[in-house]
Amino acid sequence: MAQITTRFPDELLASLDAAAKTLHRSRTDLVRQAVERYLEDFEDLHVAVERLQDPSDPMLDWEDVRRGLLDQD
Repeated sequence: MAQITTRFPDELLASLDAAAKTLHRSRTDLVRQAVERYLEDFEDLHVAVERLQDPSDPMLDWEDVRRGLLDQD
């Protein structure tokens, strides 16, 4: 496992320490989890943008979808 060093503003570090204390976890655990979640969201966004740019992927009109959902018996 690799190690990195980074600098945080004092206010952010204070918030991180408070969260770590409340959650009974280490700073390292919280930072690792935050980076993992960020990267998951980044990948999801990347896939979404690729799909939006795919001309073969049909776009649905929200009003048509809404009417179809509301008109179901």
